Formats: sequence, structure tokens, C-alpha cells
Amino acid sequence: MFLMYVDESGDCGLVNTPTRYFVLTGLVVHELRWRQYLDQLIEFRRQMRQQFTLRLRDEIHASAMINSPGDLVRIMRYDRLAIIRAFADELASMPDFNVLNVVVDKHDKPSGYDVFGMAWKVLIQRFENTLSRRNFSGPRNADECGMIFPDHTDDKKLTLLLRQMRRYNPIPNQATFGPGYRNLAVGRLIEDPNFRDSSHSYFVQAADLAAFLLYQRLAPSAYMRKKAGQNYFDRLDPILCKVASSKDPQGIVFL
Repeated sequence: MFLMYVDESGDCGLVNTPTRYFVLTGLVVHELRWRQYLDQLIEFRRQMRQQFTLRLRDEIHASAMINSPGDLVRIMRYDRLAIIRAFADELASMPDFNVLNVVVDKHDKPSGYDVFGMAWKVLIQRFENTLSRRNFSGPRNADECGMIFPDHTDDKKLTLLLRQMRRYNPIPNQATFGPGYRNLAVGRLIEDPNFRDSSHSYFVQAADLAAFLLYQRLAPSAYMRKKAGQNYFDRLDPILCKVASSKDPQGIVFL
């Protein structure tokens, strides 16, 4: 079974929104690598504790670490950025991680466009498709399924969306099939989304980091631009799920 941990960057509003982009990122890992990678993340956090006094219970919330560190203000800002950079490098060293990315550019979307729903629908579909085509790196069982572990979001809406996609999931036909739609119901994802508090999950924090770095590549803050942080997303290139989109060299799905 493959597990997908999900977090976002940017907001999903269309009116009076402070962000142009909404980024949704899924970090996918096979159950047979879960304990190994958890132990590696714990060891990484011990190194960060020794080097930067970042406690194991402190949350790596990438955006907040740069702009609103709270208790982590005790760590200098350039050291907090170094932690983010080191975290990206640590994730990239784990070859059986797979990172799926969906980006909604909101500037040209019509009134009523469902940013949240469309981003999640595409992410779920890419997760399902990659499972069915056996394109995720890592070990494989004879018949793989998947489960989704998101940070808390619009929990009810996401649960209803996944339940609906199991029954009715219309996909526009490709040119070879002619006009119209096909119902490609999701069949490999089991259970409702299992929501997690990101402060209690190193895997959700890893998804948060990837989403933040992608957003910073698209619309870097002044500080990240000054420190060349808009290039940090490329550190994750070894674990990006590039088969998710043939239109982007890093597999990012743009909507």
C-alpha cells in the first residue's frame, strides 16, 4: 500500500486573496518504507537539535519558520532557512519518496471556480493513475492500494469529494475517443481521508516543505529571493513524480 501525506501552500480564495497560486503537494511512500523513512527523519531531527537547538517536538512549518516563527524565534532567521534547506536535501536522499504537485494559478479563473475542489480532484486522480500504472518508485505488492493523510483542511468537503469520486468521476475524452466524458471512478483508494495534525507528523511536515518551496519558486518573497530560496525546490528533483504530467519536466500539474 502507498500512503500519501498532503499539505498546501497559498490560499484557495479567489476574491481579495493575498496569493496568486494555490499549491497542493502529496508526499507518497510505500508502507514497506514507512518505518525506515520515519527513523531517518527522526535521526535528521536529532541532528537539527544538536546543530540548531530545534527540538524533536518543534514543528517544521516552512512558511512560519521564515515569517512568523513564534517560539522558534530563538533560532536565528538564517539558521531557520538552513534547516529548511537541510530538510529538502534530506528528503531528496530518500529515493523511494514520490512527490506529486498540483498548482492552481488563480489570476485567470472565473468567478465560482472551485480552487480547492479542482486541485484536490486532480491530485487524487494523479495518485490513482500512478498507482494503477505502477509508476511509483519503491517496493511493490501484487495489487497496490492507497490511503490519503492530509493536514487538517476543509475536512468535510474533502471527505465528500473522495466518496463521490469513487462513484462518479467524469473525465473529458481524449481526441481518439471523440467528444464527451468517461466515468473513471476511483477504485484503488481505501477509506476516507485520515486527517493529521501537522505538528504531530514528520511526513505531513515534509509535504508542507515541498509545497512551500514550490510556491516560493513561483512567487518568492523578498527574503527568499534575496537568499536564492526560489531555487530550493530544485533540490527535491530526485524525488519528484515526473510521470504525473507530460507537460512539465518536473511533473507539476498546472491548472
